[in-house]
Amino acid sequence: MSRTPMALLSPADQERLRGLRRMKAVALGALIFMAVVFVIAFALEHRYPWLAYARAAAEGGMVGALADWFAVTALFRHPLGLPIPHTAIIPNRKDEIGRSLGEFVETNFLSGEIVRDKLSRTALSKRLGEWLQDPGHAERVAAEGSTAASAVLRALSDDDVQGLIADLAREHLIEPDWAPSAGGWLERIVEADAHRGAVDLAVDSISTWLHANAHTFQGLVSRRLPGWVPKLAHRFVDETVYHEAVRFVEAVQADPQHPARQALDGYLARLADRLQHDPAMRDRFEGAKAAVFDSPRVIALAAQAWDTAKNGLLTALADPESGLRRRAASAVAEIGRRLATEPALQARVDGWVTDAAVFLVDRYRHDIASIITDTVEKWDAAETTEKIELMVGRDLQYIRLNGTVVGALAGLAIFAVAHAVIPVPLGLG
Repeated sequence: MSRTPMALLSPADQERLRGLRRMKAVALGALIFMAVVFVIAFALEHRYPWLAYARAAAEGGMVGALADWFAVTALFRHPLGLPIPHTAIIPNRKDEIGRSLGEFVETNFLSGEIVRDKLSRTALSKRLGEWLQDPGHAERVAAEGSTAASAVLRALSDDDVQGLIADLAREHLIEPDWAPSAGGWLERIVEADAHRGAVDLAVDSISTWLHANAHTFQGLVSRRLPGWVPKLAHRFVDETVYHEAVRFVEAVQADPQHPARQALDGYLARLADRLQHDPAMRDRFEGAKAAVFDSPRVIALAAQAWDTAKNGLLTALADPESGLRRRAASAVAEIGRRLATEPALQARVDGWVTDAAVFLVDRYRHDIASIITDTVEKWDAAETTEKIELMVGRDLQYIRLNGTVVGALAGLAIFAVAHAVIPVPLGLG
């Protein structure tokens, strides 16, 4: 009988306990009934000889009931509290039973062939696809995935992420030498005249600025002239410089072979060569690169970029109507549609799942089965006995009841055969 308070049992265990108690009462009632029949028949058989048959049946029923009661009770505890050998089998051999159960599961269930055969006959991907293509299910998957992603983002330490980004940037951006690669790219750009567009854009921008900012040249040169130079000369000098600058820029715009353009081409070619072959230039370039990346402003911008990206993701993940959530749900539904309708994709996915399951079972079958063994070993002996008795005890009470009935029938049959073979007047047996 369960020693755990009823309120602490699960609803299923409470129902099992009630069923166990009912069957124990029925089995005990059958034993008491046989005892009453035996007492009455034993007391009155001299007056009513035919009661000898009832007595024989009752004797057999009591023997069968007591024998099966002893056998069933011996599984879980010592009958009547007596330390009889080979009783209380489950509490005394709990660990061995757990090991045997684990070995049984490992041998008969955790087999690659069994898993492959079962999965090969189960349309896993098709069923999954049919479930996923439902809009409600796709939205649910997207919502659960968003919740998980949000939890991961919130769990991440901003300092750790920024440190990781800095380490990755240093490993992949700062530590490698850029100069040779940059020089090679610049050389190919110059050889292909691919820089012409950029030069034209720069010249056009300068021209636009000059036409819009003529006043900027006022005093640009004249303020450096001696004080005795007339003011009119000051204005003349400033206007001359401005107009010369405009004419120079317009000449560069108009002439693709302008000396300034050729000089720029030569400078870029020399720069490309020095970046590839001049150690001093390469060191200067790498130093400038490191200074840019290590500057506080760049570090602050990187941290701000992470904060912005993180907050934006959290906002989008939390909003069911965000574009990210809608696209995620749409993508899940599309995956489901393809899984449900494309046999080739189904075959590939089923093959991947089956191979993965077989690999895991073959590699970790002992570890999986050891969960059963380790769990049973951790159980208290009394708790284990109680759990098993709640699971199978009700059915075992049927053995007691059946033993009572079969014992009664056997006793009656033995008595009848013996009386037929060796006739003895009834009432004298």
